[in-house]
Amino acid sequence: MSATVDQITPKPKVRLKFIDMARSVAILLMLEGHFIDDSLVEWARDPDSTVYSAWHFMRSFTAPIFLTVTGLIFVYLLLKNRDESWIRNIRIKKGFKRVLELFFWGYMVQWYAFHVLECIAVGIFSILIIYGIYKLIKVIPLWIYFFVAGVTIFALYPYVQEMPHKMAWPESVWNAALNVLNKDRIPQIQFSTVPFIAYTLFGAMIGALLHDFHGQVKKLYFPAIFTLVGAAFFFFSTNILGACDDLLVSIFDSYTYKLVAQNWLYERVGMVLMELSILMFIDNLWGHKINGNNLFLKIGQNTLTIYILHMVLLYGSISGLGLKEEFHKTLGPWAVVFGAAGFILVFVILIKYLEPIKAGTSKILEWVKIGFAYLIDRLRGRLS
Repeated sequence: MSATVDQITPKPKVRLKFIDMARSVAILLMLEGHFIDDSLVEWARDPDSTVYSAWHFMRSFTAPIFLTVTGLIFVYLLLKNRDESWIRNIRIKKGFKRVLELFFWGYMVQWYAFHVLECIAVGIFSILIIYGIYKLIKVIPLWIYFFVAGVTIFALYPYVQEMPHKMAWPESVWNAALNVLNKDRIPQIQFSTVPFIAYTLFGAMIGALLHDFHGQVKKLYFPAIFTLVGAAFFFFSTNILGACDDLLVSIFDSYTYKLVAQNWLYERVGMVLMELSILMFIDNLWGHKINGNNLFLKIGQNTLTIYILHMVLLYGSISGLGLKEEFHKTLGPWAVVFGAAGFILVFVILIKYLEPIKAGTSKILEWVKIGFAYLIDRLRGRLS
């Protein structure tokens, strides 16, 4: 009898907690990075300082981590409905809805800039299209589609850099397209689609691999592979790309492109892979002790809320009043450290009490709705 029960009882789904951990790390790095970058006095930005250089080095990986994890979680969830057709997959519909939502909030908090939310939106849109192509042409594994797309975006970066300097919105459709391609030409662009959406595509590749090898993820050798591949990218990308250039030159006499020029982009991919491997090890060894309602995990599950509110609080988005007005490049090293800690603490407390806040807000809105309906009924009664 027990054997029969075991056969018909579905096994509980194993949640990969390291994904939420990675999202939490990314959003917390973003919070401290934005606060310190905006508030630290100029004289403390000394490139010869070991502390400042280390902080600046780590900050350069915040966006790649955030974008990579976004692609990872989106594709991992998308493939849960892999057997569904592209058009009938509920995750596809949710994906397009998410794209519109990210564009809306991105321009709501900074209407004059193409920022990380819009960049993520373009990345998710690209994933949806590539997945549609994969559903039509199932010749190679899905992760290879995303890998080739990411490498292609990186390869386009030098050409985008050489594009014309003059581009004003909305002078022409072409210039409008360039606005989202090349951040170095337009000051208002913080995250250009080239090369940044490549990180989202590499994240999509990882999400596809995690889904395909879900039975191996909880084994210790799986994160070890991520560590080795990440270390190869981080420490030896110059050698690897240089060797690829030499090989292509030997094959094609007219070959002049230099893959090695994109080594810094692949170094960041390597750093992200190593970080994910560390979090995988933590999840595999101690994840069973981490409650699903853990505060640290909940932070990673509410990144959009945190991002929007931090833009309002720090930069004065929407309201026009923010901490930037008071602390812009005015805080010394110690003051900015404590300030960043306090800034992060605000959002930690917010997420801790987010559910009660949402419940209270819902009740208030319900009361407003009832009151408004009552007033309408009274008004109708008087008019009749």
